[in-house]
Amino acid sequence: MKRTYQPHNTPRKRTHGFRARMKSKTGKKIINARRRSGRKRLAV
Repeated sequence: MKRTYQPHNTPRKRTHGFRARMKSKTGKKIINARRRSGRKRLAV
């Protein structure tokens, strides 16, 4: 039996990537919050 999580990077980037975040107002807020906390990686 196959496991449930079969990762694919394209859909992942499309939904959680940097460009996807920057499209919306709230996404920009998320990126800025992660910048403030000193996150090494801001998005996927």
